[in-house]
This record gives sequence, structure tokens and C-alpha cells, in this order.
Amino acid sequence: MSLFDMKGKVAVITGSTRGIGLAIAERMAEHGAKVVISSRKQDVCDQVTKSINEKFGKGTAVSIAANISSKENLQNLVDESNRAFGKIDVLVCNAASNPYYGPLGGISDDQFRKILDNNIVANNWLINMVVPQMIERKDGSIIIVSSIGGLKGSTVLGAYAISKAADMQLARNLACEYGKHNIRVNCIAPGLIKTDFAKALWDNPDTLKASTARSPLLRIGTPDEIAGAAVFMGSAAGDFMTGQTIVIDGGATIS
Repeated sequence: MSLFDMKGKVAVITGSTRGIGLAIAERMAEHGAKVVISSRKQDVCDQVTKSINEKFGKGTAVSIAANISSKENLQNLVDESNRAFGKIDVLVCNAASNPYYGPLGGISDDQFRKILDNNIVANNWLINMVVPQMIERKDGSIIIVSSIGGLKGSTVLGAYAISKAADMQLARNLACEYGKHNIRVNCIAPGLIKTDFAKALWDNPDTLKASTARSPLLRIGTPDEIAGAAVFMGSAAGDFMTGQTIVIDGGATIS
């Protein structure tokens, strides 16, 4: 039995129709998990689900659309996931928002609240909805996709960075609360990854060069280079890790 085997496990991944979320869903499916694909648009979820089922076998994935800003949508995501697969073993809180790029002095109240609500509050909502069944089974893994933005200051991503730092603390707090039930809560903090979400940071060649110049690997990352950490956290390989943040950034934060 491989340490990274996820057969028999069900994973719910938010924001899983593209980028890091999609890579995590595909790699978990490859390692044997049943996966729930979720983002705001049902038709896009359906397309991704069809692709995963074609690659890894019929019944591997189901699609359940949900807007993370809606508590009702998130509860429906949990209810329908349970209906489809009978349980949730692994929860990946990947979906996030960043509607503002610039100094904190210029952010509107609505933009600031949207970032905090979608990147912190919604994660706590969803975790609270999934945790009771994990407590009952005395087993579960919760993974929050944070960012190295939460480890550094920023002149243009301040609100986003604040939310991602809070996600790391959310993981630590919940790890303390739920450890006695054998529930692990961890974060992944990616550096600059080539996703649509981070396009403003890599699409311009000058910005990309500046972003990677001091990184030891001298390049941007890919979504698939984040997925392995999620498989580790969701499988037996990660059973003794909780409350931690794994940084995957090509060395950007150490140089």
C-alpha cells in the first residue's frame, strides 16, 4: 500500500475547474480518490468532471457548483457531496478572491470585505459544515490553499496578503481544536504560479522577470507543482502533520 494512496477517500475541492484547484483534483483522482469538482459555474464544473471521468474512470468525479460567498451554496455543496459519495474525507479550501490590486489606502470597504469574507470567513463556514462527520469517524484532512503573500508585506496585494496570513492562523487554531478527533488542518502557501488568478503578476514580461530574479529556481511555478503537497496532506503520508504551512515557491521567500 502506497503512503500516497487515496483509494476509498472522497475529496471536495473548491475552485477546482482551473489552476491549482484543478491540478489538485486531477492528482487526487489519479491517486484513487473520488473528487467533487466545484466552482461558480455548473457548465464549467460539468466539463471538468467529464474530463476527469474519462481519464480516471466513470464515477471518479461529480460536479457541484457553489459560490463561496453564499453560505447556502456551501451547505448545498456539502449536502450534495454526501449524497453523491456518502462522506467527505478531505476538504480542500482553494477558491479565493482578489478584486483589488494596489495600496491599502485606496481599497474600498466592499472590496476589503469581499476579500476577507471569501478568503477567510467562507473557509471557516465550509470547514464547520464538514467537520461534524469527520469527528464522528475520528478522521479527516482539511487543506487550505494560502499564499506566500501571507508571509511577506506587499505594496499592491495588502488585503489579499492579510487574508492569506489569516488562513494560516485559521489552520493553526482549527488544528488545535480538532486534533483530539484525529482531524488534520494544514495550509499550502504557493509562490508565483502560472494561473489565470495570478495573471497580473506574470503576464507582463518585465513584472515576471522582477518576480523571479531573486528566486533560486529563477522561474514561475505550475499548478501541478502544488498538487503533490495536497496529495501528501490528504493521504496517509501526511497523517502526523497538522497546523502547518508548506511553502512551495521556488525558494522566493528564502532568497
